[in-house]
Amino acid sequence: MEIICNQNELNNAIQLVSKAVASRPTHPILANILLTADQGTNKISLTGFDLNLGIQTSFDGTVKNSGAITIPSKLLSEIVNKLPSETPVSLKVDEESDNILMQSDRGSFNLKGIPSDEYPNLPFVESGTSLNIEPNSFLKALKLTIFSSSNDDSKQLLTGVNFTFKQNYLESASTDGHRLAVALIGNDEEHLPNQDNLSSSEGELSVTIPTRSLREIEKLVSLRSSENAIKLFYDKGQVVFISSNQIITTRTLEGNYPNYSQLIPDTFSKIFNFNTKQLIDALERIAVLADQQSSVVKIKLDNTDLASISADAQDIGNANESIPVSNSGENFDIAFNVRYLLEGLKVISSENVLLKCNLSTTPAVFVPEDNLNSFTYLVMPVQVRS
Repeated sequence: MEIICNQNELNNAIQLVSKAVASRPTHPILANILLTADQGTNKISLTGFDLNLGIQTSFDGTVKNSGAITIPSKLLSEIVNKLPSETPVSLKVDEESDNILMQSDRGSFNLKGIPSDEYPNLPFVESGTSLNIEPNSFLKALKLTIFSSSNDDSKQLLTGVNFTFKQNYLESASTDGHRLAVALIGNDEEHLPNQDNLSSSEGELSVTIPTRSLREIEKLVSLRSSENAIKLFYDKGQVVFISSNQIITTRTLEGNYPNYSQLIPDTFSKIFNFNTKQLIDALERIAVLADQQSSVVKIKLDNTDLASISADAQDIGNANESIPVSNSGENFDIAFNVRYLLEGLKVISSENVLLKCNLSTTPAVFVPEDNLNSFTYLVMPVQVRS
């Protein structure tokens, strides 16, 4: 194999696929990147695959001889990253010894590769379900929910985001057991998820994708947000996203995602209306003290048009701030983890946000005032001893 390509394009491709290279590989070859070159098309492809997440990207170069080799990811990344920007880089592989000679205008490097036939194949979905995803709709659904998934690996299903692709809208949801974020991107949106041949019997597809994979999928979709559609294929616990020159494949999290709609109360006895930015700003200031100890903030509402937000860090100090609120005129106290509140409020784009609740011990819900159905953020209050 022999290729010549641009340092910048090679470096970008390495940085992208290295996200799918195993940090603690179970087999030496999983620490490598697969590089393939096709003389007929002058395409150079790089692949990273840790058996759960796979990323493949391709770009144009000069391919003098077709071939394939796997190269240690960390070493390749560090060398190419330090080569002069935008300069030509040549790679030549000795097929007998698997030695790789890499040259730029500044010097040369000799590396030892591993033959490509030992590299595991990326799983491709032959049959199953095929959808066209509108990139901006998918990105919006992802950003509104990914922050609320669990970091606890023992809660397997909750370490991902559940997506339900329906005929006329996309629903995403995530929960870590203390809070729940649900987004509906549908008919009233400018863009709709468009599905061409959905073969699911109920007319919908529901998959739970690991958060780690979604962070890489988010980057791919962001780069392709000007495209009309990205292809999604699903079959037997595997999801594949395909755009013009990139493929990401990931295992899904197996099992039935919790029936989260049951957790959201049907009615609320108390509704409070806040300016979203004022509430976020006040919480961030109060959080300076709240974070010193328990991360708990208290919100006290009475029959005035001001809400009191406070935090008490024992033996350190306390903080209190009042912000405008319009409410139903009842006295009411409720407490939350300040980090949960801030993460949920920061994805709300509407000018005002509604806090809906019943008791200080039952789930509270935050919704954007201007589009009540598009996003629901449920948070369990914290019990505070008075």
